[in-house]
Amino acid sequence: MNIDVLRDEITADEGVKYEIYLDHLSLPTLGIGHLIKPEDPEHGLEVGTKIDEERVNDLFEQDINLCMDDCRKWIEDFDDLPEEVQHILCNMMFNMGYTRTSKFRKLKENIEKKNWSGASEEMKSSRWYNQVINRAERLVQRMKAVGA
Repeated sequence: MNIDVLRDEITADEGVKYEIYLDHLSLPTLGIGHLIKPEDPEHGLEVGTKIDEERVNDLFEQDINLCMDDCRKWIEDFDDLPEEVQHILCNMMFNMGYTRTSKFRKLKENIEKKNWSGASEEMKSSRWYNQVINRAERLVQRMKAVGA
């Protein structure tokens, strides 16, 4: 998988903020969509607190690696999937995390059967789709195109 392309795609969808902000669910976040965890030194700091570029880049690298590990944990043959599907799933995993993404059981079944059209329909019929409509619609259209 081309990690640089994945980084660019996720950065475009998440945006980059060198400060603490609230995400679309009003959760404290920083940098490139890094949800602040209790163990992060930024935990408890005020919205608007400035974060330096090096810290943002370090967290993004950690988050990308965790995202790919989670994809491999969720889909056994993840590395054998078409690269476009890998990118789409990583984008979703980055956005939602393992706990929420792993609840997409029918999506997983369609992915394992290489039913890209069915996978795109499962993506579209989710609460996630309605929470991040523009991002989700782009990913749905990309998934549909895999089998075309």
